[in-house]
Amino acid sequence: MAAIAIVIVSHSKQLALGVRELAAQMVQGQVSIAVAAGIEDSENPLGTDPIQVYEAIASVFSDDGVLVLMDLGSALLSAEMAIEFLPEAQQQKVYLCEAPLVEGAIAAVVAAAAGGDIHQVIAEARGALLAKATQLGLVSSPLSAITPTTTNIESPTREIQLIVSNRLGLHARPAAQFVATAARFQSQILVRNLTRNTQLVRGDSINQVTTLGVRQGHELLITATGSDADEALAALQALFADNFGEDRVALNSPPAFQHKVSPTTHGELSGIAASPGVAIAPVVHYQPTHIIVTQHHVEDVEAEWQRLQTAIHTAQQEIQAVFSQASLQIGDAEAAIFDAQLLFLEDPVLLEAAKERILANHINAEAVWQAVVDEVIASYHILEDSYLQERVDDVVDVGQRVLRLLSGNAPANLHLEQPAILVATDLTPSDTAGLDPTKVLGICTTSGSATSHSAIIARTLGIPAVLGVDVQVLHLADGTLMALDGESGRAWVEPESHILDLLAAKQSAWQVAQQEAQATAHQPAITRDGKQISVFANIGSINDVQVAVASGAEGVGLLRTEFLYLDRTSAPTEEEQLAVYQAIAQVLDNRPLIIRTLDVGGDKPLTYLRVGFPEANPFLGWRGIRFCLDHLDLFKTQLRAILRASVGHQIKIMLPMIATVTEVRAAKIILGEVQAELNQAGIAFDAAIKVGIMIEVPSAVAIADQLAAEVDFFSIGTNDLSQYVMASDRTNPRVANLVDALHPAVLRMVQQTVQAAHKAGISVGLCGELAADTFATPILLGLGLDELSVNPQSIPGVKQAIARLSIVASEAIVASAIQQDSATHVRELISTEIGQNRI
Repeated sequence: MAAIAIVIVSHSKQLALGVRELAAQMVQGQVSIAVAAGIEDSENPLGTDPIQVYEAIASVFSDDGVLVLMDLGSALLSAEMAIEFLPEAQQQKVYLCEAPLVEGAIAAVVAAAAGGDIHQVIAEARGALLAKATQLGLVSSPLSAITPTTTNIESPTREIQLIVSNRLGLHARPAAQFVATAARFQSQILVRNLTRNTQLVRGDSINQVTTLGVRQGHELLITATGSDADEALAALQALFADNFGEDRVALNSPPAFQHKVSPTTHGELSGIAASPGVAIAPVVHYQPTHIIVTQHHVEDVEAEWQRLQTAIHTAQQEIQAVFSQASLQIGDAEAAIFDAQLLFLEDPVLLEAAKERILANHINAEAVWQAVVDEVIASYHILEDSYLQERVDDVVDVGQRVLRLLSGNAPANLHLEQPAILVATDLTPSDTAGLDPTKVLGICTTSGSATSHSAIIARTLGIPAVLGVDVQVLHLADGTLMALDGESGRAWVEPESHILDLLAAKQSAWQVAQQEAQATAHQPAITRDGKQISVFANIGSINDVQVAVASGAEGVGLLRTEFLYLDRTSAPTEEEQLAVYQAIAQVLDNRPLIIRTLDVGGDKPLTYLRVGFPEANPFLGWRGIRFCLDHLDLFKTQLRAILRASVGHQIKIMLPMIATVTEVRAAKIILGEVQAELNQAGIAFDAAIKVGIMIEVPSAVAIADQLAAEVDFFSIGTNDLSQYVMASDRTNPRVANLVDALHPAVLRMVQQTVQAAHKAGISVGLCGELAADTFATPILLGLGLDELSVNPQSIPGVKQAIARLSIVASEAIVASAIQQDSATHVRELISTEIGQNRI
C-alpha cells in the first residue's frame, strides 16, 4: 500500500463516502483513504467536526505525508483545528490542499499509488481542475506548468503506436491504470494523442493523460526513454491488449442473431454480427474528415454568436433533408433517429451555454461548440451505460456537422464507382443513411455495436455488417477482396476458395428466401390453421405510402400526421391537409387508411405549439388528445380535412393517448360538431366514418371494456404502453432497458385489451415496433390480435412469419409466456419453441 495517505473532509457524509469509493476504485485500495464528514445530528446531519478530522488523520497517518482535501467553509476551519491536536512532529507532515474534492481526490490517489512524493501528489491534486477545464475546451494550454522531465540523451528511446478500443477511451479507471503502470518503471513515459494532434505529455501524470481526451478509436504514440524502455512499453501494450480489463462491447437486448465466433481459418476476423447477409467484394476505405479545432480570441462576439447560429440553422436544414431522404429509403420509424438530432440543435441549455461562453470569454465559435458538445458526450459517458453509446453517436454526428459548417469544409463523399465493402473505424448515422445498397454491399468497422443507430439503419437498408473487428483491417489496401457474413459476425480477407463456395451458397439461399418473402408479400397473411391476419403499414409521409403498397401493405394502420406540422412556423391549413390525405388515399386505392389525429408533446414538441411553461415530465404531461382538446381550432381543422377526404375512401379516425372515457366522449362531441358544420355547408363526407383509439396508457387497459363501448376499434401502441407499464422513460438510458414490450406485464396488458375488444365485438390491432419483430410474431398471434401494422420494409417478412405459424401453437406459447417473470425468459421460451420446431 502506498505510504502517502488521503483524508476527505466534507459537510456531507454521503458525498465523502462516495468520493472515497470512487478514488479507491482508481487504485484498487493501494492508498489509505479516511473520511471525516457530517455530524451526529439526525435532524441536521450536515457539518464538520474537528475531532472527527483529527481521528481520521491519526488513523491513516504516515511519515511520508497526509494530504487533507476539504469542501468549503467550516471544513477548512475544522481541518486547521484538527492539526493542532496532533503532536508537533506529525503536524509538519499533514498538508491542507485547496484542490477540488472529487477531481483532487482522484488525481491525488493515482499520484500516490504511482509512488509520487507528497509534493508531487499535491501538484497533481491542484492540477486536476485545470485538466478537466482543458478537456472541456475552457482553457487553451494543457497544464503547461507540468512539463516532461529531462532525460539522459544517451538513454535508449523506444516508441509504439496503439489504438484505444475500450468503449469509453481513457476515462478515469483506464487512465489510472495507465499512469500506475507507467510509474512502475525508471524510464520516462511520454504520450501523444495522434488523432487529436496533441503535444507529448507525461505518462505518469493523471492530469496530463486526462488532457489528451482519449476516446475509443483514437491512436496514441507512446515513447519510453531509459534502461527499461522495452519492458515499460510491453507492459503498457499489455494493458491495451487486455482492453484495460473492460468488455469490448456491452449490449442491452442485442438482436437475436448476434453472436461472436473465434477465428478458425486463415485470414478470418471475428466481430459483432450487426446486420445479416453475405457480401463478397473488394474493400474501400472510408476516412471521414476530422476537424481539428483551435481556440482563439475574437473581438466581435455578436458576429461570432451569429456565425454559430447560422451554422446551426444550416445543420438543421441538412438534417431535415437527411430525414426526408431516410424516410423514403428506410421508413419513418428508423428515420426518426434524425428527429433526435434536430432536438439536440434546439436544446436551450446547450445554446445558452454556447452563447454565454462566446460573449463572456471572447472565444471563437468552433472552440465553444466543441466544448459544449464534449460536455454532453461526457455526461453520457459518466453513466457508463451501453445504451448511451447509441445516443453518443448521434451527438458526435450532429456536433461534427456544425463544426464542418463553421470551418467551411465540404461534406464527406461516400460515393463509390464500383460495388464494394466499406471499411472504416466507424460510421455515423448520417453516413449510413446516405449509403447506396447497390454500391455498398457490406460494412466492416473496427468499432460500433449491434444496437447503434448505424447498425439499425444498415439492417433496414439490407446491408450486411460486421462491427468491432480487429484494427488490422484498417491497414488493408483498397481493392483487397473481402467476404463477410453479417449473421455470424465473421469476415475473411482474401478468402480461400472453399470459404467463398460456402458463403456463395449461403448468399444464394438468403436471396431465395428474400425473393420468396417478396413473392408472397402481396398475398394475404394466413396462418397454417387458416386464420387471416391483416398486415398494414405505419407511415409518416406521402413517400411512405408508395413503398407500403409496393411492399404488400393491405392498408395503412397508422398515418402519423405530425409530419404535416414539422419544419414550419404555423400549423397546416385545412386545404393543405386535405390535399395530403386525398393523395395518400388515392395511392391506397380503397385500402383502409387509419389517420391518427395530431399527437404532439412528450418527446415530440413543436416550436410554435409549445406549452407556456416547462414540464418536468412531458411524457406525463400535456400531449396527444389532451393537447388537441385544449386547441379546438387546431383539432377541428384537422377533423374537417379528414372528413372531407373520406368521401369515396376507407378512411378511419384514430385518437391518440386516450386515458379516460371522458376524453373519448369529448372528442366525439367535437367530431359531431364538425360533421354538423359540414352538413350545414353542404360539404360531403363519410357519415359512417369509424372512430378508434390508441391504447397506450395503463388506465385505458384497465377500462378497456368501457372504452370499447364508445369506439369502433382499438390500436395498441406498445412503444408508449411499455414505458408507462414499466414506469421507465424509454429515452432515459438508466432505465431504458426495462422498456421491453415482451415483458410479461406488458403482454398481460395486451391480452386484457384484446379480450375486452373482442367481447365488445370490435377489432384490435398493434402498431408498435414489436409488430415488426418476427421473433415476436408467435406471441402476437397467440394474444389474438386481428391486425399488425409495421414499417413498410417489414411487411414481406412479417407475412412470411405468419404463414409459418399456427394459432393453436402460438396460443400455447402465450399461456406460458405470461407466466414468466421477465422479458428475458419470454425470449428464451420463444427461442426454445423455435428450436424444437413447435411453432
